[in-house]
Amino acid sequence: MPNSELMPIGIFAQRTGLTSSALRFYADSGLLPPAEVDPVSGYRYYSADQVARATGLRRLRGIAMPLTAVEAVLDATPEEASRLIDEHVAKVLEDAAAVRRRAASIKASLAGVPSLPVAVLKGPVLADAIEQVLTATARDPGTPVLGGLRVEVTGEAVTLTATDRYRLSTRTLVPVEPVVTAWAATVDGDELRAAVAEVRRSVLVRVEATPHGMRLRMADREDRHCRLLTGEFPDHRLMLASLPEATTRVTVSKGLLLRALEDRLSERVSLRVTRRGLTVRTADEHPGFPLPATVTGRRLRISFEPTTLYPAVSTAIGPDVMLDLRGLDQPVTIRSAGRGDLTTWAMPVSPTPSA
Repeated sequence: MPNSELMPIGIFAQRTGLTSSALRFYADSGLLPPAEVDPVSGYRYYSADQVARATGLRRLRGIAMPLTAVEAVLDATPEEASRLIDEHVAKVLEDAAAVRRRAASIKASLAGVPSLPVAVLKGPVLADAIEQVLTATARDPGTPVLGGLRVEVTGEAVTLTATDRYRLSTRTLVPVEPVVTAWAATVDGDELRAAVAEVRRSVLVRVEATPHGMRLRMADREDRHCRLLTGEFPDHRLMLASLPEATTRVTVSKGLLLRALEDRLSERVSLRVTRRGLTVRTADEHPGFPLPATVTGRRLRISFEPTTLYPAVSTAIGPDVMLDLRGLDQPVTIRSAGRGDLTTWAMPVSPTPSA
């Protein structure tokens, strides 16, 4: 007979959240053999020491981890187990993205599904624009369009826009061929990111619209399909039209400004603008880090979260960046001093008392 410290399979199932049938399966597979089996009745008994392993097994199976990987995780050190779990999650996400792409391709190829030619763009230029503008996206389950890229095609240009409500980035591209039909939609940002490598290696990319997605056609490469996101994209044009005129303009080296921000990746960073130049500082830093800059307009001190300001500056095109400031509570416009086809707006935050 089993000793009194052992639990019958029913009690062990209650304590671990596993069904009795699941425990029998894991015992037969060697993952969780019982501590003791009654030789006469065949009843299985488990020890209290096995509860943690059984619970871990249940949780790992709950994230669709295969049995071989589960066994490796259960027998690994905490550091190795963490790595194995990360690898599994990455594989699941990769597989899900691949299934989504194949599904979009299948839907686009269904008989009777129309495909509308939209624009022809230079592949490397389009790839750069996608990566630059998508820095302003956010993952918000309640508002999926914040993770997408708004594509607007007119007779003369293709405009890409993204926003997380704290930043807004937009870039305008000139099509290689005249645009015949105007088109606008919000495209899944993750699927566009996944297509960037192929787009960059293509001289020309033909953009086509389908009822549920956007198709990227490339010579000698497989077409890429990116699904459309439902929901209304924020009215960024109304916001931009309502902005007051800039009161201060700063032109500064992009490299120097990025270096100053990198050294001050704290909760908040302050920009102090005077006729002498620009000073970057944190709340507890005095006097801060001065940068040579060309300044016109009013003196101003304005604060930002580094995670908002840094990406906006880093994606600017060219060696110098231009900041158009409007006040403590108004978006700052950030663009290249030499090229204005990529523009980002970033919202400031309230300064700390000592900033």
